[in-house]
Amino acid sequence: MPELPEVETVRAHLEPLLTGRRLERVEIHDPRLVRPLEPAEVAAELQGERVVAVERRGKYLIVRLASGGALLVHLRMTGGFPSEAASHERAVLTLDDGSRVPYRDTRRFGTWMVASDPDAYLAGRLGPEPLGPGFTTAFLAKRLAGRTAPVKAAILDQRTVAGLGNIYADESLWRARLHPRRLAGELTKAEVARLRRGVIDALERGIALRGADLGDGVYGDGSMQDEFHAYGRTGEPCDRCGTPIVRTTVAGRGSWFCPRCQVA
Repeated sequence: MPELPEVETVRAHLEPLLTGRRLERVEIHDPRLVRPLEPAEVAAELQGERVVAVERRGKYLIVRLASGGALLVHLRMTGGFPSEAASHERAVLTLDDGSRVPYRDTRRFGTWMVASDPDAYLAGRLGPEPLGPGFTTAFLAKRLAGRTAPVKAAILDQRTVAGLGNIYADESLWRARLHPRRLAGELTKAEVARLRRGVIDALERGIALRGADLGDGVYGDGSMQDEFHAYGRTGEPCDRCGTPIVRTTVAGRGSWFCPRCQVA
């Protein structure tokens, strides 16, 4: 599933294409994309709107409209906006300059939703942006305090770290030298500060490298996979101490860590 760096890469691709343009024609070919609403209903609501900005909040793309509302796009597992026509097109935006912006989704889990108050909608579902001023050590400590869940499960909660997923959670914990099964509520203030720094560093590096390409062709421009320290590296030497990386399961998710650097 695309995480914050992959979604930010998509946002940066869309921004110059959509900003300032009018949606001349909107075609939604897959009813699953907008259910329970009808595709024609959503298309009619978007058609004729002018895009004033393309933003990101956590894993959501926010296509802000001149009317004050926004199209919220959640890419889920395989959603994306390819540069050229591609297979598995689920929707197409035709702009007032004649350009065509297709939405592709091979597994059909992505969603589109038109929200009249997108900020209020997202505020109840997401914590502060981890790369913004609201993601402080004090905020993170408050969110983790008293939690008996493993720290990895706790930081995958979007109300705690918006935009973090399985890959960057493992990378963040490796940077923070924290075992993924460590109980969230037992972290010291210094460990929470390390965790916050690890999250920021992992996400910033992912953005700089245009996300990760996991070999499925969905985010093929990314190269973060070449710099993974933990995720998917079973048996490979830790980049810090040389100990083989171990795979385990935490909260039902495959998790990779260094058994020497990241002690429980």
